[in-house]
Amino acid sequence: MEWVEATGTTVEIAVQAALNELELESTDDAQVEVIQQPKAGFLGVGGRSAIVKVSRKPRKRNRRGRRGAKSDNNGSGQKQKDSSGRGDGRNAKKDKPSGQAKQQKQQKPPADKKKNRPPKERRPMDNNGIQEPKKDKPESSIEDQAKVAEEFLSGLLGSFGLDGEVQTRIEDEVLYLDVVGEQTEALVGPKGATMYSVLELTRTTVQRRTFGAPRMRIDIAGYGARRREALTIYTSKLVEQLLENGGEMMLEPMNAADRKVVHDAAGTFDGVRTYSEGDEPRRAVVIAKIESSTDDA
Repeated sequence: MEWVEATGTTVEIAVQAALNELELESTDDAQVEVIQQPKAGFLGVGGRSAIVKVSRKPRKRNRRGRRGAKSDNNGSGQKQKDSSGRGDGRNAKKDKPSGQAKQQKQQKPPADKKKNRPPKERRPMDNNGIQEPKKDKPESSIEDQAKVAEEFLSGLLGSFGLDGEVQTRIEDEVLYLDVVGEQTEALVGPKGATMYSVLELTRTTVQRRTFGAPRMRIDIAGYGARRREALTIYTSKLVEQLLENGGEMMLEPMNAADRKVVHDAAGTFDGVRTYSEGDEPRRAVVIAKIESSTDDA
């Protein structure tokens, strides 16, 4: 993987997450591009996380000139002295024809073996900067992918020393990951930033160990349910304002799961419509009032 895009509550946390994914020790080995600065919200709504793009720095190659070493016939590499006590460097020109000496000067050092190797096949990357799986492998079942995800999350809990349990379920070809336990709240983070980072790490692990990755949803310590409730209340208040004042309003960029909550919450009201604008990961929901013919009059 040459580059990765990561999110975090601060730029530093996002950069560190990207360095861990690229297996780099420090920013000295990487190029960091800040895509979005973090912004605080109110009660977990209205804020935004920091988004960075981190890529590997190209390695510098040391170019050393090669000088052809002159050796004698016995392969010792030392110059033999003639009877006058001087080196045979001057006499070498007389002993060898000029054409042969010119030909030796034109000889190039043997090419590096690494340069003659055929280039490695590089697979294309998707929108998240993850290499697409090889097409010649059989597709893994979503049940096998669920086992890989559960194994990874269980190992993650063990690494942090957290007491919790990982539960998986499959609904409409979507893999749901529920991490339960009081101590697991440490993996949620402000506005779920850490939780979404865990989801991306899990998706990457599943994709590397199996053929592709399914659509995945994660909920840690019940944060997802509380987040959906808060978004529903927030959306309802915005819709009431639009119905009274008219116009349209664009919300902050959200992930696909949060956008669906907003669409569903606004869909319970008459007189408004919703649609999404922008590209991932800065895609946002727009809520607009439907102007009736009575309003136009």
